[in-house]
Amino acid sequence: MKTAILLGATGLTGGYLLKILLNDPNYKKVKVFSRSSVGFEHEKMEEHLVDLLKVEDYKDSFNADEVYCCIGTTKSQTPDKKTYKKIDMGIPVTAAKLCRENKIDTFLVISALGADANSGVFYNKVKGEMQHEVLEQGITNTYIFQPSLIAGDREEERFFEKLAIKGMKAINNLLVGSLKKYRSIQPKTIAKAMHICANSGYPKILIESDEIQKLASE
Repeated sequence: MKTAILLGATGLTGGYLLKILLNDPNYKKVKVFSRSSVGFEHEKMEEHLVDLLKVEDYKDSFNADEVYCCIGTTKSQTPDKKTYKKIDMGIPVTAAKLCRENKIDTFLVISALGADANSGVFYNKVKGEMQHEVLEQGITNTYIFQPSLIAGDREEERFFEKLAIKGMKAINNLLVGSLKKYRSIQPKTIAKAMHICANSGYPKILIESDEIQKLASE
């Protein structure tokens, strides 16, 4: 039986993934590293309430068979670019480094469709730089998920994001062939695909949105 570490369990995708892991009999323990509590207790769950920007301080507790990183913020939540980068790039990269140091050979992280370290778009550039730094760690089983716009109801208000999601729902069926990867995607779908990859493997490191959809439906 395995032990998993989950970062970002209080987020939309991370919340679904936490439930999947807790309900999977192949896992004996799920370590949740989070700034705030997920709000419930479970016999298999071990909560570590920590400052994720200093997750390296908890190296001794950072031991598992695999690590899932569902960390992410938005411009509205974090308008300061320096802080934004510390969260969206700093936390996943530090987690990957801890995997290397503690000999954890499976690391799964959520990035974004269009991630590119050379992009002129700040969001895409940060995600691309994160991917590069994660891959530099040389973790044997690394899976980087690149979803399109993530649909789903969040507790906090994201007005423009909600408008975008509504718009995407209206045109999703029109996006076919090579455009399918731009369809909006449900957080539960991403969580399911991550779980499948960790347990069954996948022939690619970078997994785009349409592949995530296909993987979760199989």
